[in-house]
Amino acid sequence: MVNAIGHDRRFDLPGTTGLRATFFSLWFVDLVATVLFFIVPYATEMNPVTVFLHDLFGLAGVVLAALIYAGFVVGIGYVLSKPFDIAFVTSIVVLYALFASNNVVLLLSREPLLAPVLS
Repeated sequence: MVNAIGHDRRFDLPGTTGLRATFFSLWFVDLVATVLFFIVPYATEMNPVTVFLHDLFGLAGVVLAALIYAGFVVGIGYVLSKPFDIAFVTSIVVLYALFASNNVVLLLSREPLLAPVLS
């Protein structure tokens, strides 16, 4: 008698396909906006990790930082069990929507979406 134990360990990506597609779409918009922050004279990137990697590698460092962030999100979502992975990725999508919207508005109008109230 042969007793075969199969290891069906496959990479179970967090969330749904639509949620992951939304995350990567917003991630890409934020990536493009962040790259533009290093090109246009009126906007600056405030993330110290991205700035450090830009100083080391130029614009490729900005892309590297973005890939590291996406890797962390996917990695953390992979470790979490359902439904926590869906809640985690959903919260990241909401944050990226806010960040990407602010970055795009800042690049187009030279004013941030969430301008400081204190003057």
